[in-house]
Parts: sequence; C-alpha cells; structure tokens
Amino acid sequence: MRDVKTLIEQMTLEEKAGLCSGDNFWRTKAVERLGIPAINLADGPHGLRAQGEEQDHLGVNDSRPATCFPTAAGLASSWSVERLEQLGAALGDEARAEGLHVVLGPGANIKRSPLCGRNFEYFSEDPLLSSQLAAAHIRGTQSRGVGSSLKHFAANNQEHRRMSVDARIDERTLREIYLASFEHAVKEAHPWTVMCAYNRLNGDYCSEHQRLLTDILRDEWGFEGFVVSDWGAVNERVSGLEAGMELEMPAPVGERDAQIAAAVREGRVEEAVLDQAVERLLRIIFKAHDARPEHAAFDAEAHHQLARHIARESMVLLQNDGTLPLKNTQRVAVIGEFAERPRYQGGGSSHVNATRVETLLEALESRDARFNYLKGFEIDRDASDQQLEQDAATAAVHADVAVLCLGLPERHESEGYDRTHLNLPANQLTLIEAVTRVQPNTVVVLANGAPIAMPWAGQVNAILEGYLGGQAIGAALADLLYGEVSPSGKLAETFPQRLEDNPVHLNFPGQGDVVNYGEGIFVGYRYHDTHDVAPLFPFGHGLSYARFDYASLTLSADTFDGQDTLTVGVDITNSGDRKASEIVQLYLSDQTQTVPVAAQALRGFDRVTLAPGETSRVELVLTRRDFCWYDAERADWRMPTGTFEVRIGASSRDIRLTQRLEVQGDATPLPVIDRNTLLGDLKAHDGAVRVLREHLADIADELPMLNALMGREGSDDLMNAMGHYLPLRAIISFSSFTEARLERLLKDLETLASP
Repeated sequence: MRDVKTLIEQMTLEEKAGLCSGDNFWRTKAVERLGIPAINLADGPHGLRAQGEEQDHLGVNDSRPATCFPTAAGLASSWSVERLEQLGAALGDEARAEGLHVVLGPGANIKRSPLCGRNFEYFSEDPLLSSQLAAAHIRGTQSRGVGSSLKHFAANNQEHRRMSVDARIDERTLREIYLASFEHAVKEAHPWTVMCAYNRLNGDYCSEHQRLLTDILRDEWGFEGFVVSDWGAVNERVSGLEAGMELEMPAPVGERDAQIAAAVREGRVEEAVLDQAVERLLRIIFKAHDARPEHAAFDAEAHHQLARHIARESMVLLQNDGTLPLKNTQRVAVIGEFAERPRYQGGGSSHVNATRVETLLEALESRDARFNYLKGFEIDRDASDQQLEQDAATAAVHADVAVLCLGLPERHESEGYDRTHLNLPANQLTLIEAVTRVQPNTVVVLANGAPIAMPWAGQVNAILEGYLGGQAIGAALADLLYGEVSPSGKLAETFPQRLEDNPVHLNFPGQGDVVNYGEGIFVGYRYHDTHDVAPLFPFGHGLSYARFDYASLTLSADTFDGQDTLTVGVDITNSGDRKASEIVQLYLSDQTQTVPVAAQALRGFDRVTLAPGETSRVELVLTRRDFCWYDAERADWRMPTGTFEVRIGASSRDIRLTQRLEVQGDATPLPVIDRNTLLGDLKAHDGAVRVLREHLADIADELPMLNALMGREGSDDLMNAMGHYLPLRAIISFSSFTEARLERLLKDLETLASP
C-alpha cells in the first residue's frame, strides 16, 4: 500500500504541477524517480479508439482494431441495465488488452434537441433512463479494473459553438433534468473520473466552475475521483485547478504547468490546493495500475456476437401492419446503398476501427434468403439518380416485398456540428416515392443517430429503426427482419412529427454565444405530454412480434410519506406465440400542481423476457425523491402533499393501468415575508392563516376580498381572485389598516418562519 501523502511531500513543485496535465494526447506524465507511473486514456463509449504513437483527437490516424458496439442512441433503446453492464465489461476487457487504464465515456448528456450532432453518443431525453444506463455502463467497465470517465459535465447539449457557448439554465431545470442525468451514475457507480464539458454554464466555463465541480459533484454527490478536461476545454488553468479540475488534456507543452507553479510560488494559490489535486490523481493512477493483470486478452469473435445480441435488442420496430417478419419463401428486393455500406457508428472522436463489419447483404446471403440487391441511391451525394431509382422500382415490381435501407450519411450528423433539419437526403425521399408507387409491401430500415421526420410513414408498411447498430448491424437486422428474434427496443427519445413541434425549437442553438433553456423542465415527452402535442413516435414506443397484456396493478401502501419506499407491482403476460421481451414503464403524474410540473415523468422501468403464455410479476420501487420537485429558493428537494397517479405503460402514450395515491409530503414552507408578500401565498400555511385572521378580523367587513381567507360564505370568484393576489401593503389602501399594524403583522408572520 503506497503512502500517497508521503509521495506528495517528496515531489517538487514542478513535478506536482506537471502531473496535472498530459504527457501527450492520451497519456499522463510519469514521475519515474518516485515510481509514479503514467496512465493511458482512450475514447470508448461504444468501442475503443486506442492509437499508437501517431496520436490525434478526431481519428485522422487509425486506431487499433476494436469491437464497435451500437452507439448510445441504440443502447438506450434496449432499456437494459444488464446489457449495458455486459458492454461495459467487454470494453474493460479490451482496454486491459490494449494497456489502457481509463475509457472516456459514457456520455450522459440530455438529448435536448434532435438536431444535436452528437446525439448518437448520448442516451436519452430522460434523466432517469440516462443516469441508470450510464451507471450500468460504468459498473461494467470498472468491474474489470478499468476506469470510466463520465462525460460531458454538464449541459453539453449542442455542437454549435460548443467551446464557447453559455448555457443559461434556471436552477430547478438544471437540477431536475441536466444534473439528474449524471447524479445517479456518480452516486451509485462511482466513476473513477468525470470529464468536464467545453461550454459555459450560467456564465462560467465548466472547466473552472467551482459550484459544479466542487460544491455539487464532490460535496453533495460524494465524488472521490478526479476531473479531467474535455480535450482543449481549459480556459484559465489556475482557475480550473482551484475549481476542482485536476487533469488537463491533452498535453499543453508545459506552459500550463508553469502557470500553476508560478501561482503557488507567488501565493495566489495555496500549495494545499495543488496537493489535494495531486492526491486525487495519484489514488486513481495507482488504483489503475494495481488492477491491471500481467496478461490480458479478449475474444474478438465473442465480442462480435455480443455486439450482435445488443444490436438486435436495441433496434426499434416503429411501425408494422403485419408485413414483418419476412418469410424465407418471399422474394425480397433489398434497395439502398446502406445494405452494402452500412452506417454503423457516429462521426468524430468516438470513431472505432472495427474488428470486422457484417453487412445486411452478407447476413442475407448466409441465411440463403431470396433477395435481389439494388443500389437505389448514392450515400455520398444527396441528388437523385433517375437510373438508380428506375432500376430499383423495376426490381420492386417483381418482388413480393421491398426493403429500403435508408438513413443519414455521416456528413449529415457528427460531432462538431449540428443538423439544421430532420429530413432524409433528397435522393432517399424520391426513392421512397418511386418504390412505393409500384410495390404495396414496403419495409424501411433506418440507420441514423437521432430522430428524423417521416412524412412518408403512411406510404410504407413497416419501419425498423436500426440506429447506429455497431459492427454486427447486418446480422442483427436480418435476425429481426426474418423473425429469428422479436424486436424489443423502445425509443429513449421522442420522434416529433416536425422540427417545429420540438419544445426547444425557438431556443436552439441560441444567439451568438448564449443559449437560453427557455423550455425549462419541459424537454422531450414532458413537453409533448403536457401540451398535448402529438409526436410521430412517442418516448418509450416500440412494437413486437408478440403481444403483452398488463394486469393486477398493486401498490404496497395506500398512502406514502417518503419515509420508506413504495413498491409497485404488475403482472405482464406474453399472449403471443413466440418468446419476446417487453419493457415495462412506470410514470408518476403529480396532480397536486404545487408548482408547474410535467403531465408525467418516468420513475421506473424493467425489461422482462417471457415465453408464449408466460406471466411474470414485475415490481418497481419508488422512493421519496421520485415524488419531489427541486425548490431553488430553498436549495432542496420538496415532496408535495396531495394526489399522485401511478401509471404503468408500454410507452408514454400507451398507459395500460393507473392507480391513485395520496402523498403526505413536506410541510408547506412560508414564503419570504415582506410587505409585498401576497395573501394567496400565505393561505397554504395554517399558521400564517391563523395570524392573518387574528390581525385582520376587525377589518374583514371593509374588504370583501378577505372573505375566502376568513372562511366566510358568499365570496365570489372576482373577490377571491383579488384577495389571492393582494399584497399585504395594499390592505392599507383599501381599509382602515395602518402602517403600524402592518409592521406588527409582519413581525408575527416572521416569527412563524423562525426555527
């Protein structure tokens, strides 16, 4: 066991400052004279990008072969904690074999807008689902003695001006949506590192955000690892160190080290601050080296098959009139260049050099399917090719069914820039028209990292969302198209009918270097469900080749006070004729309306696999936090009192069972008391009502607007409304009440708020 504090005492100031930045793009510095080794980091949310000596950030130079798993957009659609742990463990195995110590990922940023170019690398628009899956990913990787770096903390929700934009977010929205997407993963999975984001948050760069990196991440959530910058995210290095950002990457050619050392020498920064950063770094550095086995390897074929199983559980059957699954006897026209040149991963820093890529054409050939392939369009251009379309239509006429392989080319969505629309390329739209005009049985298979608009959905029989399915995408698609397994993925994001239906449309990507999160907590389905804006496909939606029945919803108690937990049980029966998986979703609807809330919010989920005719009892546990909203004024989570509705569904728009629940929440706090406090804001507090009645009893006849407050009959809506919004000071204007009496009233009300 190394004595880290003794080591720090033996280090020079320059050595300590140097440890806080990289040696090159992917490796930290070593201090050989003291036996302090370097650690190696690499991109890897869905596959490693380990490079040799010719290192770069965006993958211009090839990385060593690694398994390319589905990207986070697809992974989240599996809603499978088990699969995410398996994937994380596989990444850990490959990292050990490559001599890596930290994998940069997963990404837990909220999908605020479907236009974000990096949405393929993030899990969900919902913070509960995002954080639960991120935690599973981290647990899997770190179970192999390899660290995870949870990213990008926080509010990195667009690529446009990502290194300078200031995300302006109110405190309640920040806590309930954008920080909640990270919180569970930090508290429950304990990532070795957290990566700070490029952007600013409410004025401060995330790389030097004291409140974000220290007050919340460490002091509130208990994070014990080190914070690493996103590559090139550092603004002011010394400020970043003081805020809690320990490691800057990549190597800044020594200048930043000198800035830190100078700040300590000149007394601008206490050396204890630097020592604390070095201690955090050393504990992870030694932990990583102590966990590394002497000989490590991985089974590339086993990982390829794992990628296949994960991919087929991540794909979502959006629409189906019975055309799917296909039969081996059918003649199939496979149309679209993605069938031979699959888009199976996103663009940018997460680009993986796959060990091998299995195309749909190869998978169909291996199963002796009866098919004919037509290119249909060119991936590398958007303009239509009439000859390709004509050939495709001719082939479709002579087939029993046409399978169109469509999607977004990498140039349409990538790290570094955002999309400007939701449409497929023009040549694919004209291809859909050409084929559906002559073939009544048409299936669309999609390859994309984020939602697209589908004005053509009514023209086709089935739509299979393949997302970016990793290197085994072809085999996974064939498994689903031909019914080897039933589709089981469900959307982890809302597909809007059009871009204008998205709640952030008017606030994205902002103006200049400022983006206002004006939609507040109403992101994704929270907006669609609350404002009754019909989506194209709702959050949680996904079809199956089986049918599932929901029955016998029970709650472990009729009331809930937050002191213990509440168990929600439901029976799920597979009433179909094949084995299949269902994702059961629990939503809570806060009907107290204590504050503006979404119509419902996801508070639990489970994935259950059932044989034909089998029934399983699914139990989901709710805690106090699930019922709370964040009170920014008091900097605390508050549980309201009143009625909630527990909803169990197959999607946010397919609620099968409901049950009401009475909640005994927190005592209503008094507002800040001054002469401008409204009467209506005091009426929810019994003590305040008592004080008001005592002070105002003798003038009640002068003010009919006090009737409701005084509990009198005969008050009308106008008087009630005027009384509700009457400031205390205005009582003087409408009655014989005096300033002296108002002062005495305020003192008595303030006494109620005193501990």
